[in-house]
Amino acid sequence: MRKVLQVAAVATACVVVLFSCRKNVASEQKSTPSEESLNKIYNLGFSNKNVTMDEDGNYLVEGDIVLSQASLDAMPATQFLRVGSEEQYRTYNLVTRLPRVIKVSLSSRLPSSYVAALDEALGRYNAENLLITFQRVSSGADISLVKASGSYLASSGFPTSSGDPYYLVKVNSNALNGQPQATIASVIAHELGHCIGFRHTDYMNRAYSCGGQAVNEGASTIGAVQVPGTPSGPDPNSWMLSCIGSGQNRPFNDNDKIALGYLY
Repeated sequence: MRKVLQVAAVATACVVVLFSCRKNVASEQKSTPSEESLNKIYNLGFSNKNVTMDEDGNYLVEGDIVLSQASLDAMPATQFLRVGSEEQYRTYNLVTRLPRVIKVSLSSRLPSSYVAALDEALGRYNAENLLITFQRVSSGADISLVKASGSYLASSGFPTSSGDPYYLVKVNSNALNGQPQATIASVIAHELGHCIGFRHTDYMNRAYSCGGQAVNEGASTIGAVQVPGTPSGPDPNSWMLSCIGSGQNRPFNDNDKIALGYLY
């Protein structure tokens, strides 16, 4: 039976099999979301199960997605993007003003080894010849990778209504300690996927990659649109699955490339 990596103080005899792109490392939470907020999260088409709040007062949903109060109060009118039965989804906002170079910086508080992992993640996108390309910079970044201080492995958000990528990826490097470069690159590429508008591939059933109880919130009032030419069966290797195996590399598969090309 598959287990999800819990970033906590555990006995050394425990065996870690899976980890999500954001997992709790402490039981204490700064505050609990209100029932009204949980209803708004559900109505936006997100899972409102196990919602926590980060140190900035934002809501963390579906493991690693950041939603601000302004996001909860927004009323989107467009639709998700679906790939097959275990679908690739996009959010209602996408990066605009294409073609475009998205600049990404890395905090000096993160391990120096993350430079190579970030370059690998950016290279995966740039190899697809999209209308967006990524460039690592030391200043003037559109997206900043910073060391996390909250109770999660990694987190990010979605593009703004003005068409800019989400500006921040928080990474708990202590939780990723000991993971190979390819795994860290896969986690970074996943979070950047959120920043440019992708949802989890197994949004309809998070248990598909994480195990445990199946969660299917439906598409709410936002709807879903399948990408033409993509398969109707499950997609077990997508870079946007909710959970990834410890030590696993998850580059773009064929369906991911179709979804990326369709949007960008």
